[in-house]
Amino acid sequence: MAFKDAGEVRRYIGGIFESAFADPEIGPKLAATGVVLGFEFSEPDAFLVIDAPAGAVELGQEHFGKSTATMRMTADTGNAYWQGKVNLPLAMAKGKIKIGGNVASMLKLAPLASKLYPVYIDSLEQDGRADLLV
Repeated sequence: MAFKDAGEVRRYIGGIFESAFADPEIGPKLAATGVVLGFEFSEPDAFLVIDAPAGAVELGQEHFGKSTATMRMTADTGNAYWQGKVNLPLAMAKGKIKIGGNVASMLKLAPLASKLYPVYIDSLEQDGRADLLV
């Protein structure tokens, strides 16, 4: 199964960033990256902007323009990525993930991402969304 709509993309993928901002170890490191990361998902279409310095998660194309770095992929690829099941360089080489903007700032997020995988998986499990587990 897949995400039903943009609201679910926001709830689950955006939710891991909200958890990260609230974490006393990860939150300050995330903010310090200075990145405003825009995700453009397809299937379903959703624009999600993670404003690390502000500690905010915003849904909607109207927020996408302030992104300093962008990632474009299907929502299924995003779901698998946040479960630790996608090799980012390989997915980029195959065109499954397209990146743009300030790539150097985005790469600062990589060490933090792996700490968020269990949070994401736990969120899916707690909501009974085993259908989204890869």
